[in-house]
Amino acid sequence: MNRALVIGALFLSTFGGQFAFSQQKAAAKPGPVMAPRFEVDPMWPQPLPNHWVLGPTVGVGVDSKDHVWILHRAGMNEPSELFLTTNPPSAECCAPAPLVMEFDQEGKLGRHWGGPSKDYDYPVENHGLFIDYQDNIWIGGAGRGKTMGAAHAPVKVGESDLAGGFNDTAVLKFTEDGKFLMQIGKAGITNGSNDPEHLRLPANTFVDRKTNELYVADGYANHRVIVFDAETGKYKRHWGAYGNKPTDIFPGKYDPNAPVDQQFRAPVHCAMLSHDNLLYVCDRVNDRIQVFKPDGTFVKEVFIAKTTLGQGSVWDIAFSHDPEQKYLYVPDGASNKVRILLRETLEVLTTFGDGGRQPGQFFGVHSIAVDSKGNIYTTETFEGHRLQKFVYKGLAPVTKFDQGVVWPKK
Repeated sequence: MNRALVIGALFLSTFGGQFAFSQQKAAAKPGPVMAPRFEVDPMWPQPLPNHWVLGPTVGVGVDSKDHVWILHRAGMNEPSELFLTTNPPSAECCAPAPLVMEFDQEGKLGRHWGGPSKDYDYPVENHGLFIDYQDNIWIGGAGRGKTMGAAHAPVKVGESDLAGGFNDTAVLKFTEDGKFLMQIGKAGITNGSNDPEHLRLPANTFVDRKTNELYVADGYANHRVIVFDAETGKYKRHWGAYGNKPTDIFPGKYDPNAPVDQQFRAPVHCAMLSHDNLLYVCDRVNDRIQVFKPDGTFVKEVFIAKTTLGQGSVWDIAFSHDPEQKYLYVPDGASNKVRILLRETLEVLTTFGDGGRQPGQFFGVHSIAVDSKGNIYTTETFEGHRLQKFVYKGLAPVTKFDQGVVWPKK
């Protein structure tokens, strides 16, 4: 054999192997953490007409046309915001906006409606808006009495929390034009967390397009997820935390150092089903997300900012717009930020937002939704009173865990 060929072969086998090994090591080296990146759109939506103002804005959804719908409470504005409604008017501004409102992709107001009717029990304190795969709109409620802001009767630890008034014990289904389609439950009637017919301050809903089943996060007084047929309203099943049978025993204040709570605390604030049939439930005051199969089988859980007291840290959930729904977006109305989680591991990758009233800040960020382009929409309760849009800018390395205000880059 030619001597040069032999030497060449030995060189390739020795140093070529070392080169391949070094390449494998380089390929195995972990890269930067990647996460979706957003920028607030400070010019969206457009101003409302007719001197209208929003109240606490407690629901948001996106329909098949990428139109954004919100739900707000018109009866919880300060008197100084409603001078136009006095008789005679005290000033030239302002008046409550309609309760349900549509915005197109440019932020222009479209259809608007909502309110009491003799045909259905409209909630005293509406809460949660979901748009199903047929573009029907579902609305829940969280009002305890006949008027807004009614307080719950005091309950001692270990006693049933069924005492006291509960007015909003139903969910409503409408078309996008506001035509009433169905009511599940009856106002003021409830038998607690194991009642198959009536709800108790239902916080939010989700409809599975594969089975046409309605999942209700029930709610601000009950301690369960309950499932109905979305067409007929027929009861299917229900469960509590860990798939347990729910109870109505008041557990006392949340203590992050106490043993893990075996029941959901009120409010059970959301229930969202992924493409791969995992149901993500917001156990808000317990600072956790619990994950279930559609039949109520418990899968796993994660605690989010576990030392958050009072209002809790898990207010809503939206999935990223990619087919795999790789990420979860979880607003926290107490710390006023949105957390981005890797859905597979439930690890928090980064956060955006901060407390305040300027664009990109939050005051009681309450609800969240995503359009087909990946843009995020949030609404704010308490005195936040607004809808915001965060434009999806693609995946980017996480260089700062708490991003703060994601202002547009020049």
